[in-house]
Amino acid sequence: MRQTWWSRRAIGLHVVIIIVVPTFAGLCAWQVRRALDGNQLSWAYVFEWPFFAGYAIYMWWRFLHEAPGAARQDQPSDATMSRGPDGGAPDGGAPDGGAPDGGAPDAEATERAAYNEYLSALATRGRRKQWR
Repeated sequence: MRQTWWSRRAIGLHVVIIIVVPTFAGLCAWQVRRALDGNQLSWAYVFEWPFFAGYAIYMWWRFLHEAPGAARQDQPSDATMSRGPDGGAPDGGAPDGGAPDGGAPDAEATERAAYNEYLSALATRGRRKQWR
């Protein structure tokens, strides 16, 4: 229980929600004043900002009670993604990249296998992508 509320991730979420909800409440109060002064469009925003605040609270609760690695565990692994429903290649070819009839692999299958190996190596490297 303590890990749920006081982990580094949870504290970050708390800080965000402490900033976001009062900001949305202030924006709602500002729109109420504008609407009462005659700006008819502001009536839509009067209802929009509390909705956003409620959604922020909902997402805070969901993120807080979700395990940090849960999203990654739900995704299929590379091995299951590279196989079709019958255990073969997704395009109906042989699982080893060869031709479906057991002949020699074609150039496209060889290139695809090399690219998949490259992607696999990138995924196992463990470093974050750096955009330059």
